[in-house]
Amino acid sequence: MPISLLPASAAAFAPRSTVNVVLNSKVEPWLTQTLKRINRVKRPLNSVQQHMRCLTETLSGPNAIWSLSSLLLPKAPDSELRKDSNPLMEALFNYQLLHIDAYIVHVDMVSQHEVAFKLTAETIEALIDYHKDIYSVDVSATTWNWPEKEAQLKKLQAEFVQAVNRYVFRTGVRALEGLEEEGAGELLEGRAEEVKSAIMALFHPLLPPPPRIVDVVRQAPLLPSSQAAINWWQPGHAMPQPHPAPVDSWNVLPSTPSPTITSCSETTSPFWSTLGLNDIQLPSPAPSFSQPHYTTSQYYSPPPAVAPLPVLPLPSMLTQQCGSSAFNYSTGFGWDSGFAPQYAAFT
Repeated sequence: MPISLLPASAAAFAPRSTVNVVLNSKVEPWLTQTLKRINRVKRPLNSVQQHMRCLTETLSGPNAIWSLSSLLLPKAPDSELRKDSNPLMEALFNYQLLHIDAYIVHVDMVSQHEVAFKLTAETIEALIDYHKDIYSVDVSATTWNWPEKEAQLKKLQAEFVQAVNRYVFRTGVRALEGLEEEGAGELLEGRAEEVKSAIMALFHPLLPPPPRIVDVVRQAPLLPSSQAAINWWQPGHAMPQPHPAPVDSWNVLPSTPSPTITSCSETTSPFWSTLGLNDIQLPSPAPSFSQPHYTTSQYYSPPPAVAPLPVLPLPSMLTQQCGSSAFNYSTGFGWDSGFAPQYAAFT
């Protein structure tokens, strides 16, 4: 895309000067008809140079002022406006029309095919006064106070002054069809709405500073070694009892007091003679322990009950050794009795 260059007269705070006109090697018929219509004195328009000279002189005249748009603005701040029950009277007393006037600084019919307008000094001054005396008061009243509010408001006004002086409206070259006598004119085909939107966009709001971010201080988690951990174990909370470890039923023997044997004759007491092999009921080996099956309801079945073992005398009960025929430490019973081989085979 070719770079669009504007003359020095289009810069901010630059005074008005002669219009810069660039025409193509062939002049459009509509431009010829427009120049013939606005000229009171008939001028020859037979070449490109004649068209350029006529257009430059017409647009550079002191009366060549274009009306781009009109803005309906309040006459005073909102707190000073007149309140009336009649909306028509209220509008007449409280609002005014500000005409946006401009002059042409550049005509390009070769590359960009556009016309550039710059606001007049009177229009710029009227917009600056409205921004300072009315708009700034309203935006200041509708925002909360902070220490840098006045400085921010002055900065906003200075930025508007720069923006309104730099503003240049560009549109298609066919806008010259609205040209009138002495170079004045008016925008046609809805171009005035574009100017109105662009001018109102220059009025920036007064933005307060963002709220400060406050760091949320979170309490450090308590460690078991801290002082606050002394209240963790409350007497009211019952700890779950661990599952009993597997126990071999052969090793479970009731603890009984060891009888005192005073003589060897007591070892041949009627207890062993009266105790027959058929009278002893040995329990079958208990099945190996298996993890209980947990259901979805988190209940478990209690371990199977173990049958009580008969009370048998321990080897420690026989403290005195009365010969190898009476007692043997490997088995704990006498070898002479008929019960020893059967009991040894079972163990």
